[in-house]
Amino acid sequence: MNQFYVATAIPYVNAQPHLGHALLFTYGDVLARYQRQLGRNVVFSIGTDEHGGKVYDQALNLNLDIRDFVDQNSRHFKIMAEKLQISYSHFIRTTNPSHIQAVQSAWQKMSQYIYQDTYEGWYCQGCEDYKTPTTVKDNQGQCPDHKQAYKRLKETNYFFKLSVFADRLKILIEKDQLKIVPQVAKNEILSFLNSGLEDISISRPTSSLKWGIHVPGDDQQIIYVWFDALLNYITVLDYPDGSKFKSHWPADVQIIGRDILRFHAVIWPAMLLALNLPVYKQLYVHGLVTVDGQKMSKTLGNVVDPLDLVNRYGLDAFRYFFLRHLPAYENGDYSQGRFLAAYNNELVDQLGNLIHRLQNLIWQKLDGKLPDNVQVDFFQPDLESNYHQFIAKCRFDQALNLIFKEIKELNRYLELTKPWSIDNQDQVAEILNRVAVNLKDLQRFLNPFLPETSQIIAEIFQSNPIKVLSQPPLTKIS
Repeated sequence: MNQFYVATAIPYVNAQPHLGHALLFTYGDVLARYQRQLGRNVVFSIGTDEHGGKVYDQALNLNLDIRDFVDQNSRHFKIMAEKLQISYSHFIRTTNPSHIQAVQSAWQKMSQYIYQDTYEGWYCQGCEDYKTPTTVKDNQGQCPDHKQAYKRLKETNYFFKLSVFADRLKILIEKDQLKIVPQVAKNEILSFLNSGLEDISISRPTSSLKWGIHVPGDDQQIIYVWFDALLNYITVLDYPDGSKFKSHWPADVQIIGRDILRFHAVIWPAMLLALNLPVYKQLYVHGLVTVDGQKMSKTLGNVVDPLDLVNRYGLDAFRYFFLRHLPAYENGDYSQGRFLAAYNNELVDQLGNLIHRLQNLIWQKLDGKLPDNVQVDFFQPDLESNYHQFIAKCRFDQALNLIFKEIKELNRYLELTKPWSIDNQDQVAEILNRVAVNLKDLQRFLNPFLPETSQIIAEIFQSNPIKVLSQPPLTKIS
């Protein structure tokens, strides 16, 4: 029970990192930092998905060598993760030789569920997936996400017997042995399973797909990019014989966006069952982000660059807004006005000013020294238990709401007691110490969310007399 494994979906490298990728990594980072605080041995995996037709076509369009292209774009994701201070322990690339070897090994291990057949259907190059006739009809023959017409293809491919796992998957999900949050995502998958599963194509001929992992024993077939990519969650642990695989699988939490829900909630656990492996424990499906009520689009010119926000306003400003003001279980909206209001009116006015005012009062009234051995006395008696429950459910917004409700109460307490106008030294010490002890304890709750501000709080109180800040920890921006 001392191990914890959290993994995010791995983005395609056919384009630059965007806000959705930054949020994906940040959610994983919150869980990793939280679990490390509890003393657990954490594996936190992120990475890049580097095979497939879209990647190959983009390299071709740019007149770049395919390996140079994936190396360059994978590096962009790594740079973004470092600038966002994502505390990952493993960065998986699906072009790693170890991953390729493990994928081919996994294919052979599930060979009893793989067969070859001819398939004719409607294919979307953007999705790199076949679509049902109903989907094609509903979308009037064009993919709504990629604005491309579906192509009618007839190919001899390898197929995975997905249909045989329908009942087992349904039981696992209904009993929360494979827990899907939020409930709306769970309901969607159960409805999908109730409609019945069909076997799925998991390869394409090299005449149609030139960049990927070859099917073992058949150099005329390439393994589908998503089939190869899904296996990253175990290959990053050095499946099948690695010590980390033995100690950390099954994953405790996997984090994805809504657009890849069925791949992760149906196909991936079915693959694990085919490998005779336990399924992961929880799937957290985060919402999408709109900008001023509209979908982000280069055409509209409303694409938000996460690194631009961090460079202009700081890491904790970015993390605070998107972790608290973006609903953890629903879609959310970003606007510059909302972002600045949340930062100035909440992060600065409530937390930043509390830190700065408290530090000044302790020096003015108590020569910087606090009494020892004072118990924490939260205004919310159930704060700690509720906080842990919200983290376990990936309700990051609710966990931050709890913390900032307590911060608001500490500010209110100072306003009510007015220690700056009291002459009695013992009474002042009691008031300021209560606020300081509570703030010190809130620091550990803040750390997974706001690592920089949390570190400032820790440094102030790590000695007695307390440290003096040369300037306020957070300042307003316009």
